[in-house]
Amino acid sequence: MSKSEVVELPVLDTGVTVPCCPPITAGALSQADAEKMAAMFKALSDPVRLRLFSKVASYPGGEACVCDVSDVGVSQPTVSHHLKKLREAGLLTSERRGTWVYYQVEPAVVAAMSAMLDLRT
Repeated sequence: MSKSEVVELPVLDTGVTVPCCPPITAGALSQADAEKMAAMFKALSDPVRLRLFSKVASYPGGEACVCDVSDVGVSQPTVSHHLKKLREAGLLTSERRGTWVYYQVEPAVVAAMSAMLDLRT
C-alpha cells in the first residue's frame, strides 16, 4: 500500500527580472556574469536539450507536461535528466501536479540571454 501524498509547493513571485549581464558590446563580462551565462548556453548546447526546450517553448498554452515532450529519441530517464539540467540552468521552471511534472520556459532568463547577445547598442 502506497503512503504517498501530494504536497502543494509555494509559487515563487517571479515578477520582473533584471537581466544578469550587460550586452556583449558594453564591455568585457565579469567572471561571475560569464559563468552565469555560460551555464545557460551550455545547457542549450546539447541537441536533445535544445529540442526539449523548443518543444516546451512552442507548446500551446506555454507549458507542457513531461509526457508531451518526451518523444525526442531518447529514453524517459534521459529526458528527465535533460529537463533537470535545463531547470538547473534556470531556463525552465517546473510544477508537479499529481504524478506529472509540467514545464514552462522562464521568459526573464531567455530575455537576459537575448539582451546579452544584442549587438545594437
